Amino acid sequence: MTQSFTTPSRIIITCSKRLSSYLQQEVIELNFTPTRTFATGIEMEGTINDCIRLNLSLRCASQVLYSIKEFPCNSAEDVYRQVSLIAWEKVIPAEGYFSVTSNVDHPSIKTSLYANVKVKDAIADRMRMQTGSRPNSGPSLDKTVVHLFWRDEVAEIFLDTSGETLAKHGYRKIPGKAPMLEALAAATLLAGRWDRTSPFVNPMCGSSTIAIEAALLATNRRPGLFRSNYAFMHLTGFDKGVLEAERRNLFEQIQELPGLKIIASDISADAINISKINAAAAGVEHYIEFSIGDFDATPVPEGEAGVVFFNPEYGERMGEETELEKTYARIGDFMKKKCKGYTGYIFTGNLDLAKKIGLKASRRIEFYTSKIDCRLFEYELYQGTRKEGNPNP
Repeated sequence: MTQSFTTPSRIIITCSKRLSSYLQQEVIELNFTPTRTFATGIEMEGTINDCIRLNLSLRCASQVLYSIKEFPCNSAEDVYRQVSLIAWEKVIPAEGYFSVTSNVDHPSIKTSLYANVKVKDAIADRMRMQTGSRPNSGPSLDKTVVHLFWRDEVAEIFLDTSGETLAKHGYRKIPGKAPMLEALAAATLLAGRWDRTSPFVNPMCGSSTIAIEAALLATNRRPGLFRSNYAFMHLTGFDKGVLEAERRNLFEQIQELPGLKIIASDISADAINISKINAAAAGVEHYIEFSIGDFDATPVPEGEAGVVFFNPEYGERMGEETELEKTYARIGDFMKKKCKGYTGYIFTGNLDLAKKIGLKASRRIEFYTSKIDCRLFEYELYQGTRKEGNPNP
């Protein structure tokens, strides 16, 4: 098992629902070949060293899982027996720490915590028998992480090479009010048609996750630049030199774009202050022009074919929708009057409010945020007097 860093096996890269097509696009751009794409992830073949590169580079992923054993399984006792046959003494340092996560769907298991305990006990008993001591264990994901996937009569043990989720990119020092998860923000940008060089205008920016992710995408700054700890770093056999080489590659791949213009505005001064702190942590504050004020006052460079991107509130609480109907109608007017020649995007989890925009959407792209069914509406904001047709998106 000490040679597993260079031994190919099955890799599962997980992501939030409806992000897998964008994750697949990323994996292919890194010159890997997905063998299967499913609702919440990608499957491919590779080594743990490949996992290192994936962890540092992917924007839309959640976890990178490396398979070490698959087996028939019909009970918790089967889990214990099969897991105890794995040479954990060659994987986890005796003085180390490990945690267990799982995704279990089997009639004999009423709570996944019970399955987790069986895995933990098997590892601890094996280590004690082979080395005379055992590593500590608990819920923290900042050291070695073992993942059990058990569906029906087949179970599989993975090394979760990520640990803490990759969906948070590590630069956001202050989250702000109801921020969009970084992986979702990146996916919405990949779903759109922005060329990554023309102006990107983000009114109602909040804590500026969208604007910051746009700057990161345009300049090819990867999430691995902002994170110092991954679960793979705590496996026996980890070669720090491989990680250092991958980090050097990340720095070398950065493309500075002096002419890049990203504009972010919000009516809240606190939101803009938070945005500036987060943009500085991401190293892209010099690419973003921040302004405080109503979205209608957001400057939009004329004579360009850029993108304007809104992520307005959805009106989740009682009494909010009536006021937001006016806001959505004003957003539509703003795009129609001030963003001619641009491509407009509105991300919302309220499809009824979206009808108040008063523009015909050219595309409706499905997403989720938490458990809310969302859409990214795309609008072609033509120059001149094109007939707009059906006012409903």
